[in-house]
Amino acid sequence: MAILADSAKTATVMSATPDVAVIVPTFNEAGNVAAVVRAVEQALTGFRWELIFVDDASPDGTANKVRELALGDSRVRCIERYGRRGLSGACIEGLLSSSAPVLMVMDGDLQHDAKTLAIMARHIQANDADVVVASRYVGAGSDDSFSAGRRTVSHLSAKAARLVTGVTITDPMSGFFAISRSALRDVAPNLASEGFKILLDILSARATPFRVIEVPYNFGTRQSGESKLGARVAMDFVGLLLSKATRGLLPIRFINFVAVGALGVVVHLLALSVFRTFGVAFVPAQAAATFVAMTSNFAFNNAFTYGDKRLNGAAAIKALFVFYVICGIGALSNIGVAAWLYANDPSWWVAGMIGSVIGAVWNYALSSRLIWRT
Repeated sequence: MAILADSAKTATVMSATPDVAVIVPTFNEAGNVAAVVRAVEQALTGFRWELIFVDDASPDGTANKVRELALGDSRVRCIERYGRRGLSGACIEGLLSSSAPVLMVMDGDLQHDAKTLAIMARHIQANDADVVVASRYVGAGSDDSFSAGRRTVSHLSAKAARLVTGVTITDPMSGFFAISRSALRDVAPNLASEGFKILLDILSARATPFRVIEVPYNFGTRQSGESKLGARVAMDFVGLLLSKATRGLLPIRFINFVAVGALGVVVHLLALSVFRTFGVAFVPAQAAATFVAMTSNFAFNNAFTYGDKRLNGAAAIKALFVFYVICGIGALSNIGVAAWLYANDPSWWVAGMIGSVIGAVWNYALSSRLIWRT
C-alpha cells in the first residue's frame, strides 16, 4: 500500500510539472497583468503551463497585482527584483527559474499576440527547432502598428544586427520567442545581463548556429502603460553590437562607459568655452570645466551605463565624490603612462592613446567595483 501511495504521489507531482513556461519581464505594467494572464490561459489550452512575471520593483505595484492573481491560480508566479534592472537580465532569471522543457518570452504590454505561443511551443516539442522566433517580417506577419519613424529604425537596427552578428533571421530584434531548455543551458553562461535584446544575444552566443524557425505574428498596439524605448535602450543595443563585433572582448558596460567618456569630452570643451567667454582665466576655467565634465559623466553613467543599479539621493551624492577621486587618479595615471611612453618613443599619438586607454580602464574598473558594485 505504501508503494502504491508513493507511486500515486509521484504521478501527481509529475503531472503538475509544466510543459511550457512563459516569461514576462515587466516594469510598470500593472494595468496589463490581468489581460496577459487571460491571454496566456486562452492561448495555451491543452498545455500544462506556468506564467512567470519578472518585475523590476515597479513603483506602480505590478508585482502586487501579479501576486493577487497568483493567490487564485498557482500557475502564475512573480519574481520581484531589487537593486538590478534590465530586460535581458530579467529574462535570463525567469528562464532559468523554470524546469519546463519549453521556455518562451513575451512582453507584458499585449503587443505580442499570445495566440502565437501554442504554435511556437509545438515546434519546440516536436524538436523542429532549438529556437522559434515570432517575426513581424515573414508570411502574414506585420508591424502595421509602428509609426513610419519607428518602422525605419526597426529595419535599420535589424540590418545592423544581421551584419555584425551573422544572425540571418528576418527579425533578430524580436522579443517574442521560444527556446528549448537544453538550448538555453548551452548558452546561458555566455549571456549578458545588461541590455534589451536577449534574443540577439542568445542567437549569437554559440559558435554553431541554432536551428531556428520563424513564425509570423502581427505586432499589436500597447493597451496600457508607456513604451520602454528610449536613449538607454538604443545605447545598450549599440553596446551589444560592438561587444559582439569584438567577440565579447569588450563588455557592453565598458563600451557604454567609454561612450559616456567621449560625450564628456564634448561637455568639457563646451564648458571651457563658456567659462572663457565670461573672462575666466584658462587654468581655473580648465579646472572648472573638468569638474563639469566629470559630473556629467557620473550622471550619464548612473542613468545609462549602470541604469540597472542607479543611485539616488544621498547615495548618489556620496558616490559622485568617490567618482571625482577615481577619475582624478585615472587622469594622473593617464598623464604618467603617456609621459613615460613619450620619453621612450616620441610617437605622441601612440603615447596619448595608450594613456587614455589606461585611464578609461582604471575609471571603469574602480567605478564598477566601488560605486555601482557590479
